[in-house]
Amino acid sequence: MIQIFNTILVEPLLNLLVFFYNTIAFGDLGLAIIFLTIFVRLIIYPLSASQIKNQKSLTMLQEKVKEIKKQHQGNKEAQAKAMMDLYRVNKVNPFSSCFSFLIQFPILIAVYQVFRSGILTENLSLYSFIINPGRLNTLAFGFLDLSVRSLPLAILTGVVQFLQTKMLSQKKVPRQVEKDPGAKDESMMAVMNKNMLIIFPVVTVFIGMSLPAGLVFYWFISTSLMVIQQLIIFKKDKKKELPTLKT
Repeated sequence: MIQIFNTILVEPLLNLLVFFYNTIAFGDLGLAIIFLTIFVRLIIYPLSASQIKNQKSLTMLQEKVKEIKKQHQGNKEAQAKAMMDLYRVNKVNPFSSCFSFLIQFPILIAVYQVFRSGILTENLSLYSFIINPGRLNTLAFGFLDLSVRSLPLAILTGVVQFLQTKMLSQKKVPRQVEKDPGAKDESMMAVMNKNMLIIFPVVTVFIGMSLPAGLVFYWFISTSLMVIQQLIIFKKDKKKELPTLKT
């Protein structure tokens, strides 16, 4: 199973990184990582775009969810049916984020394997048509050693993670309705999102400061591209209104 995983994901990504390193990156590993990150983001763009739109739609449906819970208070079955109808009419899948993450997770593991073993060894597992440059020069842009840990880079990645999470965070329930029984769950969700807004960046910094800078740099570029993607999608869909639930 491990060999199949390496053959399907790890080796192609490693060869692509070295190809970029040899050609358009001109021997700069930092540039090669940027090109590799852009390539990976393009591959998973349909999944990530769907995930972003779905999460934003879920946030926009807060008030309608609150209304449903208030209307069907005490009747969990009717409440669940109305919720499913709301999601169906608005074409929102509350579980799509989990599915997207599960699909993208193997790619993240493969990238980790590439940076853990690929950039720190001369025994690169390359295809015959890829020139082996020997041990890759891990000094990127003339000052950043990607083979060692970098606290400043980990902090920068945490900051970008904060921005990415904040863009999708659920708004606090308005004060005038937060006392309604139907708003209880929304208030709890808003508090959880607020906590995640802090927890995710802190965890990012904590993990990033223990990893080689090469992997953290990939994480930084990937998250930055996600922020840009979210801005583009949100701007594109800004004038679109969600369908109203038929009763």
